Amino acid sequence: MRLTLIALMFCCSLYAQNKKFDPENSKGQLFEYATYTNVKDKTLDISQVINNKNLVFHKLNSDNHSVGFTSNNYWVTFMLKNTTNSPRVYYLETARPITDQADLYQISGENITHYKSGDQISFDKRQVNHRATVFKIELPANSTQEFYLHFLSDGETINLPLNLYSESEFFQVNYNQQLFLGFFYGLLFLAGLIYLFFYTSLKEKSFLYYGFYVFSIALLQGALDGLIFQYILPQGGYFNSRAVMISALFSNFFLLKYCEYFLKVKNIMPLFYKGFQVSYSVIAVLFVMVFINKTTLKLTYPISNINGLLSLILILATVFSMRFKRVAIDRYFSMGIFFLVIGLLGFVMNNLSLLPNNFYTLNSAKFGAGFEVIFLSISMTNLIKKLRLEKEKSQELALKKSQEISQLKTYFMSNMSHELRTPINAIMGVVQEQLGIEKNKEIRSNFEIVKNASVSLLSTINDILDFEKIEKNELQLKRAAFNPSLKLNQISSNWELEAKKKGLDYQFEIDYRIPAKVYGDADRFLQIINNIIGNAVKFTQSGAVKVVLRCSPSKGGFTRFSFHVSDTGIGINSELKESVYDSFSQMRQDHKRQFSGVGLGLTIAKYLVKLFNGTIAIESEEGKGTDVYVDIPLEAVVKKATNFSKETHKDISKPLKILVVEDNAVNQMIMKKLLGAYSKFSIVIVENGLKAIEALKEGVYDVVLMDLQMPIMDGYEATKIIRSGDLVGATNIPIIAVTADAMQETRQRVLDFGMNDYMTKPVNKELLYKKITQHYDNSLSVV
Repeated sequence: MRLTLIALMFCCSLYAQNKKFDPENSKGQLFEYATYTNVKDKTLDISQVINNKNLVFHKLNSDNHSVGFTSNNYWVTFMLKNTTNSPRVYYLETARPITDQADLYQISGENITHYKSGDQISFDKRQVNHRATVFKIELPANSTQEFYLHFLSDGETINLPLNLYSESEFFQVNYNQQLFLGFFYGLLFLAGLIYLFFYTSLKEKSFLYYGFYVFSIALLQGALDGLIFQYILPQGGYFNSRAVMISALFSNFFLLKYCEYFLKVKNIMPLFYKGFQVSYSVIAVLFVMVFINKTTLKLTYPISNINGLLSLILILATVFSMRFKRVAIDRYFSMGIFFLVIGLLGFVMNNLSLLPNNFYTLNSAKFGAGFEVIFLSISMTNLIKKLRLEKEKSQELALKKSQEISQLKTYFMSNMSHELRTPINAIMGVVQEQLGIEKNKEIRSNFEIVKNASVSLLSTINDILDFEKIEKNELQLKRAAFNPSLKLNQISSNWELEAKKKGLDYQFEIDYRIPAKVYGDADRFLQIINNIIGNAVKFTQSGAVKVVLRCSPSKGGFTRFSFHVSDTGIGINSELKESVYDSFSQMRQDHKRQFSGVGLGLTIAKYLVKLFNGTIAIESEEGKGTDVYVDIPLEAVVKKATNFSKETHKDISKPLKILVVEDNAVNQMIMKKLLGAYSKFSIVIVENGLKAIEALKEGVYDVVLMDLQMPIMDGYEATKIIRSGDLVGATNIPIIAVTADAMQETRQRVLDFGMNDYMTKPVNKELLYKKITQHYDNSLSVV
């Protein structure tokens, strides 16, 4: 009997311990230690909940437990334990951003602290000013405290996630979310804007409705993510509580209208057209119900989701029926709609509690919209091809269309070219950087969606805009000084990544005689090289792509840039060589959509080379590869030489900030240890010259320790860029070469390139210290 009692007490103690969650020591997640109850329409205060012994609490089923569409009151309780000797701060993310009311009660002895959130109070009254439902929790040292959460909504789905983060974890998660959301909404805005501009050009209503649909999807996602509440309606209230339903109904309507016009449902499928009309009527009724009273608003949530689900089924049924009748439908349109339907289907079914809650179902609409933009952009290219073929059949109609498109594109170019191209390029650059460092597969997938859609949009925009200027003979070059080495290395790095993804051997050689700065149109110069390298990578499935640049002095202070781009790709048929520079030439080749693009790259490149007074030639053999030769003369910028080896001493009375440029991980560790021995040295390490240039742009340093042989950009080229004057404030920074090359010729070359000093590996600590302090009159204490 005694043993039984002891065992019973032991089990009870274990159960009690399991109910207390220690964020630093407990196994599992917080939701496994929490319980919830549904008090239906009863309005209880915290004391009534604590003292009511009749309430039955249930375990949460998942880390994002959903109770479906409801207007009931839900309470969640859990206990947090801090076993450390210092207070801890955590952030609790719970509920959905659109939950009307969210209250957190923290119980410490007889004291009860109440924190508010939800989108029916002013945004500035939230405990944490964040778009999501977030609470800041402070746990005293060696304490255990009980917490209660209260949730109430007006009929929307209520989820009960309990995501507990430390301060650093919360800020990192928030950063990743904001980065992804920024890319996602930026892409939607650009896509919607572009489609509306195409509507003004083509007068095709499917583009108009699709543009409005993209904007309505952005509003819907913005409302669901809490961004509408945070930035547009921070006071909450009437319209904020209906923002989700209003944007959802608009997105449903514009999607149906887009599909109706693109598929020509009224003419081809009159029976299904009646189904579309019924859906429009239901949407109109639901729209009115949103504004009648709270009861009708509550009903609109499940009904609108069901209607959205039926609308998706209607679209799919229409597409399948048209294919059954052998009606031609662009396959990329079908693929885009398929991904959209799958994404929205997952979103709607998740709202109806027909699918489990996880990262994919919660973000299914975003995934669907991302893939949709990619495939519909390709579909747009096919539509342009179709319009051009119609132009060949009817010259009179084609001329009229051409004049309309030309006028609209001219307006588009003068007002929107910079605004569209700059953010897309920024998105592509940041996404490529994130893909290089991000390891999380889910986040990488999101960035891949943004990257692919951005590439497709940028290619279409650039080619169409430039082609229009070329046809009207309005394209002119600008004249400004720029650094060709830096620019060429940037575009080469991008194509090297693409080549490696395809398993190609990529080589890029730059003549060391390349001028530090030249006069010319940097954008058009890079566009030529980018188009040619891009074609080489795109049309090469196996083998190699090699780019060689030779620079030779020419008359009048000019330098001739001679590019040779060779590949082992598919080559060009001898019959098509004469038309390779013609516009849309790729469309005339039977690649069966194996290669993307509209065939304007070489057309634009040849025209630009002519403007530079240069030459371009192509030698190619089908099945063996292609060689492209481009000669472009550019005027070199002549600057007075500066003797950097006799750098004047600087009066330094504060610690030195040293930039170490070293690609070898072991050598990095050695340099860190050697320099770390001096208390007045603070160091930053980068692995190549290009990263060093970026670091000098972003920060201020006192000395650069430069390795010579590094990938991507070596020490010589990095020094030339630094001394060129492009980096404001860093032109005269002391640069010390630290290399394993002990040849005398290397020492002289280092000084000729403008470095201040030279030393070999292995590095002597005292000598290193002496060479650093040689340029400064200050005393450093050794740790």
